Amino acid sequence: MLQYQIIPVTHYQQNCTLLWCDETNEAAVVDPGGNIERILSVLIERKLNLVKILLTHGHLDHVGGTEALVRATKISEDSAPIPIEGPHLDDMFWINMLPQQAQMMGFSTPQNFHPDLFFKDGDQVSFGNVHLEIRHCPGHTPGHIIFFHPETKLALVGDVLFKGAIGRSDFPRGNYDQLVNSIRTKLWPLGDDVQFIPGHGPMSTFGQERLHDAFVADKHFG
Repeated sequence: MLQYQIIPVTHYQQNCTLLWCDETNEAAVVDPGGNIERILSVLIERKLNLVKILLTHGHLDHVGGTEALVRATKISEDSAPIPIEGPHLDDMFWINMLPQQAQMMGFSTPQNFHPDLFFKDGDQVSFGNVHLEIRHCPGHTPGHIIFFHPETKLALVGDVLFKGAIGRSDFPRGNYDQLVNSIRTKLWPLGDDVQFIPGHGPMSTFGQERLHDAFVADKHFG
């Protein structure tokens, strides 16, 4: 069974999420934007074995602590580092711009990294006995992806969708129409009863957003 804990990080209070399989204690961290000591303390407290880092998109508040977390969890010089998986290849330009992002957003410059694996729409990723489905949801960034766990009807949507709002689309290579289309064609079909963890702020359900979201509620589309 999938378990999770949200760990807010950085001064943007980004929802880094620790996921784990309660049968094997294998874990994955989604979007370690910073404050890795918080993430490490939860891993130790819950006695979990971190086996991969998953990224929804390349913005600094979501990926800034990635390489630091890899180095902090490396057991020895000879041991293999924890793999970094995601986002979609189209967000690599954001990862390459980490120093510029840090300057713009008031962060200290993070350590550079390169994902070990990029995801495409329809891919899956696993840890322990947990299997997550991947949806490519461009618009906030061109390579943004979301993770979906069908059994528990839980989605981790990064900055695509929030409670009552949607992600910004005014960043380089963002696109408002593409973002709305991603939400309506990639998220809504997963089901109104799906709970989602956004990149910032409280959780909600797709059904609630279809009723009340200021940008993508069904009433705005006739």
